[in-house]
Amino acid sequence: PGRSKKSSRKHQRFMERRQLLEQKGLLGPRQRLGGQAPVAGPEAGSTTTPPCRKVPKSKEVVSPSLSPSASPDTIARHHSVLLSQGNGSSKGGGTSSPLLRPGKYVAIDCEMVGTGPQGKLSELARCSVVNYEGDVIYDKYVQPELPIVDYRTRWSGITKQHMKSAIPFKAAQAEILKILKDKIVVGHAIHNDFQALKYFHPKDRTRDTSQIPVLNQRAGLPFRARVSLKSLARHLLQKKIQVGCKGHSSVEDAQTAMELYRLVEVQWETELARSLPPRPPSPVTDPTTDSNQYMDDRYWPTDLMASSL
Repeated sequence: PGRSKKSSRKHQRFMERRQLLEQKGLLGPRQRLGGQAPVAGPEAGSTTTPPCRKVPKSKEVVSPSLSPSASPDTIARHHSVLLSQGNGSSKGGGTSSPLLRPGKYVAIDCEMVGTGPQGKLSELARCSVVNYEGDVIYDKYVQPELPIVDYRTRWSGITKQHMKSAIPFKAAQAEILKILKDKIVVGHAIHNDFQALKYFHPKDRTRDTSQIPVLNQRAGLPFRARVSLKSLARHLLQKKIQVGCKGHSSVEDAQTAMELYRLVEVQWETELARSLPPRPPSPVTDPTTDSNQYMDDRYWPTDLMASSL
């Protein structure tokens, strides 16, 4: 009798807990053969506990993101696919994937001064780099390797005073190239900036806003004309840059180039993806690289052939 009393209390507590879970919607009511739910509580008597059912795991939707080590041409090929799937929104530049932008895109602008005979050589005196959002990640004055003959202040904004805080060219070059490594670099007439840095950036990772017909088309300007950054900013961004007599600001110019890029990013990247040449087949999967072909006599050294005869 003692054991039966104890098990009765235990069963009663079990049924009270079950009733509480059912009321909270955490547990579905048990069904009898007639389709009616049994009365929960001590009045229900002893009933068999239904077997535990596994709750199916909800499937997670995984976006087709690229690994941080993805090559730039892979990025370009998949860019339009990611854009069309609406994986995120851009700030002022249409819809595109946030999985690629923050670490992969930077914009650069350099200011040069005159060195050499009559100041006709152009050397780097300031370099600014901004990220995809236009935030400054690098902005330093640079001491040219040759003595400055012409500061070109009207255009460069550089004065003798700025050179007091300038760092040596080699040091600046090392810092800047470290930032540009494996990045897609945006700029206007960007070949001039690379020339000042004594650097060559891969063409497939370069986005030159002076060579985008889409921008000219939007601005209502000649399709193939080389339009200045100032003119594009005025027509497309309703923004006035490079005004006044204090010269250009490399930060402002880099930010403007990035804004222009983002304005036509979707269309431009899609066109670039279409124009990329097909990738060569992998040596592992290419049947033409079967090692059996090297068993042919023409691949054997002449002296070896002679000794075997």
